Amino acid sequence: MKLLTKEILSKLKSNPRDDNNNKPWLKLFNPCGSQTWLLSEIEEDGDTLFGLCDLGMGSPELGYVSMAELRSIKFPPFGLPIERDLHWEAEKSIYNYAQESRHLGYINT
Repeated sequence: MKLLTKEILSKLKSNPRDDNNNKPWLKLFNPCGSQTWLLSEIEEDGDTLFGLCDLGMGSPELGYVSMAELRSIKFPPFGLPIERDLHWEAEKSIYNYAQESRHLGYINT
C-alpha cells in the first residue's frame, strides 16, 4: 500500500509550519496493534513529518517522525507494515486531536 499519495503529499506541503490550526491529512496505523499517527505537515526534505504520534503507551504527543522509518517497520508476528487509513478524514485540527488524546491517553478518531 502506498502510504503517501501525490494528493496527500500536496496537502501536507500546503499546511503552514507550526500552525496549531492545521488539519492532519494522513492517518497511519499498526494493523495488528495500537500505534497511530495523524500527520499534518511535511518538511522540505520530503521525509520528516509532523503530527500526533501514539505509540500505544498511553501518552500520545506532537512530534516529528521519519517516513523512511515508518516504511521500514514490520510488525510481528506476520511482518505486516504500517497502513494508511483509506477512509479517514480529519474532523478537527491537529491541536484539538492532541488535547483530546492527552486527556484520553490514546488517539480517538
